[in-house]
Amino acid sequence: MNRRHFLSKSTLAASGLTILPSGLLRAQDGPNSKLNIALIGASGRGNAHHGWIAQENVVALCDVDEEHLVHGLKKFPKAKTYRDWRKCLDHPGLDAIVIATPDHHHAFISNWALNRNLHVYCEKPLAITVEEARTVRSNWLSKKGKLATQVGTQMHAQPNYARMKEMILDGAIGQLQHVIGWGNRKLPRSGYLKAEGKPPANLDWDLWLGPASEHPYNPDYFSGGDGGSNCLKWNMFRDFGVGQMGDMGSHMMDMLWNGIDASFPTSVKAAGETFNPEVTPVQLEAHFEHPANDWRGPVRLSWYQGGVLPRMPYRGINADAIGHGAMFKGDKGFIIADYHNRLMLPDAKDGDLTYYTPRKTEDQLPAISSFHQNWLDACKDPSKSTCCDFEYSSQYIEQMILGLVAHQVGEGFDYDGKTGNTSNAKANALLSREYRKGWTLNG
Repeated sequence: MNRRHFLSKSTLAASGLTILPSGLLRAQDGPNSKLNIALIGASGRGNAHHGWIAQENVVALCDVDEEHLVHGLKKFPKAKTYRDWRKCLDHPGLDAIVIATPDHHHAFISNWALNRNLHVYCEKPLAITVEEARTVRSNWLSKKGKLATQVGTQMHAQPNYARMKEMILDGAIGQLQHVIGWGNRKLPRSGYLKAEGKPPANLDWDLWLGPASEHPYNPDYFSGGDGGSNCLKWNMFRDFGVGQMGDMGSHMMDMLWNGIDASFPTSVKAAGETFNPEVTPVQLEAHFEHPANDWRGPVRLSWYQGGVLPRMPYRGINADAIGHGAMFKGDKGFIIADYHNRLMLPDAKDGDLTYYTPRKTEDQLPAISSFHQNWLDACKDPSKSTCCDFEYSSQYIEQMILGLVAHQVGEGFDYDGKTGNTSNAKANALLSREYRKGWTLNG
């Protein structure tokens, strides 16, 4: 190395940049360095991320809608814009991405980003097939300790989650037996929307469809406004999402998963309304058996949605009024909770609670001060963990998708989490899907 080359590299290093083998500049890791971030999905749900990513260098915006890009540039005027996320991922010097696209793109973008050594924050759900969930997990585990990942179940940072887990671990309800989640949202649809009009000039409908099968444009897919809730106009259609199993189901399953330290179910069964090949069910209940781990015995996990509600242990508790909730049943009582509140019901026969002592403040589980900062910190120091990484989050969405598969085949089955196979040949055929030509899941 000659003196001029050495001095040039030394100057770059002093400025907080490093030269990659490709010759590209990239921000060095460190708590005070800034990440080069691309936001994929510049408006809609992407709006929720404008505030916290602004502390970093937002170098790229990607959206299939030109108007969304114009909107994003008002916040990040120096960002380069892209319509196709596949091109955005090759933006020079990129460190990390935030994904706020329609659900059927999530696993694709996550895999492609991990394969390009990028940190990834992805909105829920992480996947819409079992194969997608398992592929994302495999890719991230091969980079664990080098890349930071997080799925957008931001309610996980609520102190209520940690307090519930402490109560369970410390025996407030005795030996854990059954955990239950539910959601009362009802969004019935009969099938895919019929063709109506032409896509506006600002929207690339073909890129919006992405890997999904061909479907005609209909403006009602986009009629939910721009506040992020427009997902409720399309996520129940099977080519675009997994309905409430992946929407509010992700949030509530995160609460249950956090409380029981689960991995894969060993058996799955489900029942609900008549199967519709185009639309995920509104009314559904699914039940999963989980093996014992190092601190609890075997436990059943159940999910109810769309007006099918679990039975409460006390008639004065209204599951429908709670809306979206979780219940932990032990041999000495119950904990019933939503995001912010928890209620403990001791067993009527032995409810004096003399067997339970709440933790002192200094012994409580560590607080998550900021869900998004939790990921940013790990991006800059990947030896740090995140609370909802792609291993943890891929497991519970894999389970929820298996519930939909059991509903479709009309019978229960056993599941081998190591191999990703069920005991039912019809179910095995539903664990993956075909994609449109030109779209590769693991590119």
